[in-house]
Amino acid sequence: MEFRIERSALTEAVAWAARVLPVRSPVPVLGGLLLDTEGGRLRVSGLDYEASARIDVEAAEILRPGKVLVMGRRLLDICKVLPDGPVECAVEGSRFTVSGDGARFGLSVLPLADYPALPSLPQVRGAVDAAEFAAAVADVAVAAGRDDTLPALTGIRLGLDGETGTMTLAATDRYRFAVRTLPWKATAGDPGPEGNADVSADVIVSARRLTEIARSLGRSGLVSVALDAGSAGFEHAGMRTTVRLLEGRLPRHDKLFALESPAVAVVDRARLVEAVKRVSVVADGDSPVQMSFSAADNSVLLQAGYEDDVASQRLPATLEGAREMTVAFNPGYLADALASFDEPALRLLLMGAGQRAMITGESEPDTHRHLLMSVKPPLM
Repeated sequence: MEFRIERSALTEAVAWAARVLPVRSPVPVLGGLLLDTEGGRLRVSGLDYEASARIDVEAAEILRPGKVLVMGRRLLDICKVLPDGPVECAVEGSRFTVSGDGARFGLSVLPLADYPALPSLPQVRGAVDAAEFAAAVADVAVAAGRDDTLPALTGIRLGLDGETGTMTLAATDRYRFAVRTLPWKATAGDPGPEGNADVSADVIVSARRLTEIARSLGRSGLVSVALDAGSAGFEHAGMRTTVRLLEGRLPRHDKLFALESPAVAVVDRARLVEAVKRVSVVADGDSPVQMSFSAADNSVLLQAGYEDDVASQRLPATLEGAREMTVAFNPGYLADALASFDEPALRLLLMGAGQRAMITGESEPDTHRHLLMSVKPPLM
């Protein structure tokens, strides 16, 4: 094997494929990246037991086709320190050499015979806009759980509805619940011009893995979404990745999100984000941030802290459906929820202290929804 490529292109490809490599593994070859030039292009692949990644690089000049397996993280470290410009890579006996502008590195090769075959891409179910998909995953991932003893709660529900052309992403850690919908087009089977109404799916993907995937697939064009009984796959612009699905199901959000006759407050998002950040400085531990809405003077008073260490700020706000309403939230959960929106104004649907509260955008309230449980307001 021998090929020539620009350092930047090689570094990007190696870094993308190396994302899935395990930090530690009892199987040494799983720490390797497979470099394959037999198809007239450079293909870099990596995998562990949970995920796989493959990227095709058309910019490489193939001088001698072949395959080689080398330690992926060591190769990435080398790529980062190589001089800018063209790089020549070759297999010389039992060593893989990388050289450019006078610098030269040699890596031991790993046994190809011991390397598992990469999983194939599952059945493609449809496509979604890359930028919208990345934004939607980021919006809901903040609500995913971190407790590995409850695996399903560490995931994001990915639901596909071919009839409505809607993808639903949802995540919850039992204390908050985020849901985001976005358009997609089914392409499985023979969809015809309007998509395939028979295509539907409801699976759970690791929130950490899906966040990494969505960030790495690019911000333009369409991402192909593929699913089967045990895995999900995503493909975009020469990049292909698969991830094993999580077992279990998330609780349905339909009934939880049905709030009967709530008070509705409308607040400027940017000002509210800054105010929560400001008063939270004195909110130690689980100390909540209290929000007192007043319809009389169209304002909300934010307060946090106890005894002598307190902070407050008043903001303009409109309140519909009640003269007064006081609620309180975990400051971290509230900050995460507010930061996941990008609309100028937010709607807060409030049921009262210790009850559910919903945050949505003012202009598109059904597209992105974030449910929080309020707590009892502290005694200031």
